[in-house]
Amino acid sequence: MTTPDDQRPLTILIAADTYPPHLNGAAQFGYRLAKGMTGRGHNVHVLACRADNGKSFTEFRSEATVHRLRSHGVFTHEYFRICFPWEIKREISLLFDRINPDVVHIQSHYMIGEHVLYEAVKRGIRIVATNHFMPENLNPFLPFPQWFKDIIGRISWKDMGKVMGQADVITTPTPLAAKAMHQHAFLRKVLPLSNGIDSSAYELQPGEVIEPNPHPVVVFVGRLAEEKHVDVLIKAVSKTPPELNVHLEIVGGGEVRPALEALVERLGMEDRVKFRGLASDDELRETYIKADLFCMPGTAELQSLVTLEAMSASTPVLLADAMALPHLVRDGENGYLFKPNDSDDLAAKITRILELPPEDRAAMGKASRRLVEPHSIQGTLQTFEDLYRGAGFEDKVV
Repeated sequence: MTTPDDQRPLTILIAADTYPPHLNGAAQFGYRLAKGMTGRGHNVHVLACRADNGKSFTEFRSEATVHRLRSHGVFTHEYFRICFPWEIKREISLLFDRINPDVVHIQSHYMIGEHVLYEAVKRGIRIVATNHFMPENLNPFLPFPQWFKDIIGRISWKDMGKVMGQADVITTPTPLAAKAMHQHAFLRKVLPLSNGIDSSAYELQPGEVIEPNPHPVVVFVGRLAEEKHVDVLIKAVSKTPPELNVHLEIVGGGEVRPALEALVERLGMEDRVKFRGLASDDELRETYIKADLFCMPGTAELQSLVTLEAMSASTPVLLADAMALPHLVRDGENGYLFKPNDSDDLAAKITRILELPPEDRAAMGKASRRLVEPHSIQGTLQTFEDLYRGAGFEDKVV
């Protein structure tokens, strides 16, 4: 008895220019996608760069078989790596020969994603492309004046159109991101599809007790990069009423951490701001659950998985009114939007929420949990599996 085509396990090749141990939204999405597809019975391979120097190698991980390509560090960033085309093109071709994928899913139009797409086009293999990129994401790697960064941003959009325009289906996490791709990369058919989240993983389990913080705590989670504007959050916390005794926990690492630490010292806030560094999944879950408020001041978020995680833990949110973040807030219901880069506005809204009676803050948290429901990871995985099997853009427009 043969297995119908719509049930046959697929061999999936995910091409990711950033992947764990990197810590960012695109890397986490790639990991969760691989893990989810393996859990659905597919044969999943991930192609990503090495996180250190050395030859290419393959590792067998629980979420997928991960092929690590030789890569090189860049002096402008502590962990970002690049792969040279002349070093990886032949290895990509040999990998296609070895695993014979049914479909490839690229996560960017740079380096690995670009050359995997070209190889798939040459072989007539189905291609799904997902964009997690905004030009602002390049700023930490470019020690140039803003006018020159703007030129590079325009070139990057053009390259995206050239590369991803060859895919069978293109996705991005939000309608706003799809609109940006229409306008700047001239890609007309882009499917908005949430990165997805397993909300139940961030809920208190029956009988579980996690003691609250002894003082009000605002939490930020993410890469400490220029476009995250964590300095604005630090300044805002410093402007809240002293009697509130607001503390800030910053989870994550990145290139601007020394500057942020210097700002904290300059403001005399060493006893109220804690840099947690990198956190395990269990530590992060507990941080979300204990937080009184989650804040994302970034201005280049295509969705913000960490915000979805915080909302899943029934936490009120304060988000910059920029890019895709407004999709995650209903003002006054589960939190507020604030003016980007405006520490005074942010301070006023931190104060407004933390001065609410506990039952009102709890109601805001419950509203966050309700609003995150449409972002179910299982729905996202099912849609991607349908796309892998041949569904088109029109089939999935909702």
